[in-house]
Amino acid sequence: MNFELLKELSEATGVPGNEDNIRKIVARELKGIGELSVDLMGNVICRVKGKGKNPKKLMIAAHMDEIGFMVKYIDDKGFARVNPLGGWDPRMMAAQRVKVHTESGPVPGLLMPGTKPKHMLSPAEIGKAADVNDYFIDMGMDGETAKKKVQLGDSVTMDRDCQRMGNLITGKAMDDRACVFIMIEAMKAMKSNDVEVIGVATVQEEIGLRGATSFASGEAVDMVVALDVTLSNEIPGIPAEFQVTQMGKGAAIKIMDSSLICHPKMVDHFKKVAKKNKIAHQMEVLPAGGTDAGGVQKQHGGIPAFTLSTPCRYIHTVNETVHQDDVQACIDLLARYIEDAHKGDYTYSL
Repeated sequence: MNFELLKELSEATGVPGNEDNIRKIVARELKGIGELSVDLMGNVICRVKGKGKNPKKLMIAAHMDEIGFMVKYIDDKGFARVNPLGGWDPRMMAAQRVKVHTESGPVPGLLMPGTKPKHMLSPAEIGKAADVNDYFIDMGMDGETAKKKVQLGDSVTMDRDCQRMGNLITGKAMDDRACVFIMIEAMKAMKSNDVEVIGVATVQEEIGLRGATSFASGEAVDMVVALDVTLSNEIPGIPAEFQVTQMGKGAAIKIMDSSLICHPKMVDHFKKVAKKNKIAHQMEVLPAGGTDAGGVQKQHGGIPAFTLSTPCRYIHTVNETVHQDDVQACIDLLARYIEDAHKGDYTYSL
């Protein structure tokens, strides 16, 4: 597995609406695979012509954006207040290093809650839950300097590197850079494609599936496979029934989440391809959360939609963690599905 590419994707910065850095990596890696373009939303599209007769269109979607923040206010002492971009758990935000992306380059900062130090808290204050609005960024500047350097609307990302940890890979933005990586590697690994493959590195998924939905509203594809991470909660303190998937057990074949019920015939197709090629896999029922497939599914009167998931620990934190074998299983399963996709009949009959 190309760890260096996954590391580069994880460490690159790009909140919803500001995915330029990831766009460049995706375009570089998919150059020569198919016809490259970018639409007005910022989605990167790679089209590989189908070799079959009257080929169906298969859309593959993996989102480039990561959860982050946008500067909304700078006070006279130089502290910045931020608006969240994506679903943050306030408990996971405390005492983090961040980068504030200004016109003249990134500025280092500390994300801290506006509360007393532990030494000064009363017993009642110790139990108070944090709120996203309690947080500010200390950039080490006075008010005048900060207001000249930083503009309202500047994006903020977490400052965390990507590293190996045994068979695991941990870093920021594995949601969804691990799956952008999977899409790239699978499109390189596919040996044939009777369907037209439309790989779409999408934008603004974390704030409402916007890039994928926009693309699919303008192009009537025949089926879509979204690539995203899913919960892997087999950690201390969480009962088995809430674990969803398990690390190291292979690609997760999604049955449903809160954004869609995957097309049953696509679910069966992926299961058959996985079994035929002896690719490790597991089934997934996710009680909350959604993927690009949920946005695409509702276009053009309904599009058969499915999500191939990568188990991930600690989602929406700076320590998002995947298992290298699961990542490889997703690459293998997607590549083999592409080769077999023309055989899929996802219609219903009376």
